[in-house]
Amino acid sequence: MAARIPVTSAGVRVSTRCPSFPFVSSSSRHLRPFSTTLRNRQPELTSTSTTSSTTPISNNGASSKSSSSNDSSRTGTTHFGFQDGLSESEKTERVAGVFHSVAESYDRMNDLMSFGWHRISRDHFVSSLNPGLSSSHPPRPQRILDVAGGTGDIAFRMLHHAHILNNNPSVHVTISDINPSMLAVGKQRSLSLPASQQASLSFLEADATAPVPAIPAGSLDLYTVAFGIRNFSNVPAALSEAYRLLKPGGVFACLEFSKVANPAFDAVYKRWSFSAIPLIGQLVAGDRDSYQYLVESIERFPSQQQFRGLIEDAGFVVGGDGFENLTGGVAAIHKGMKPL
Repeated sequence: MAARIPVTSAGVRVSTRCPSFPFVSSSSRHLRPFSTTLRNRQPELTSTSTTSSTTPISNNGASSKSSSSNDSSRTGTTHFGFQDGLSESEKTERVAGVFHSVAESYDRMNDLMSFGWHRISRDHFVSSLNPGLSSSHPPRPQRILDVAGGTGDIAFRMLHHAHILNNNPSVHVTISDINPSMLAVGKQRSLSLPASQQASLSFLEADATAPVPAIPAGSLDLYTVAFGIRNFSNVPAALSEAYRLLKPGGVFACLEFSKVANPAFDAVYKRWSFSAIPLIGQLVAGDRDSYQYLVESIERFPSQQQFRGLIEDAGFVVGGDGFENLTGGVAAIHKGMKPL
């Protein structure tokens, strides 16, 4: 497992060797120094390849890439699962409908769809960030924004890690979500937390792709999003907003479904995703369409290398391969640092 360091600006240093920040797993074969070099990426659109996916939309002002998704970004259109040509507002409304529908059954369905694996991946994600670690006495305060985190899965873990494991009660986490139904689930669940952790938690209904007036620019130590960014109507805009909100030295960290490298495993995984998951949604939650969209959104999300490129395009510095694969690439952890 990669080494852990505190989520502080002092804890991240540029190195010409393997960086001290846990950007890459110990199993990665290629380690490169931190770099902001933009790469010429020309991924192909495919529904079966394990190394490519729908080309990610580009940031405004970023170098032009020959892809239909980039054209969509410039014309203000995006996709909803396998449906192309939607406006960003249309996608936002449709995604809202999906998560209004699944909010109450969200945790139960995650357990059934992943056999509980999602809990392990979330635990590892938070552990790799090591929130709350501080060498000062008293511990240095840290401010964390967990985006698309309505039900509190990541935020509650971070508070426990910071307050209990690192003995730092000066860590505050804001849960942000565009969907009030998901936030309502998180607020209800938060009532079971210790009083000290409840006092260090706040909720914010906000669109991650637009400026968030409630949070000052340059005020965050850590910005996280887990299994949510693929649903955003404009991923580059969200990354730019994350960059704006973070302090210099602050960290963007994302856990998201990704691309499986092993062809045999990928075939089994896709068969399960497209056959079993919508059926489970229909039988357990009475909602096949929402879970059909969710598996399609996974397929349409950029590959590990493509998403790393979007993070770099937003101005973040990444190290090594820029990601850590989990379960052979079923999901990946991406991290980037706002330069000091």
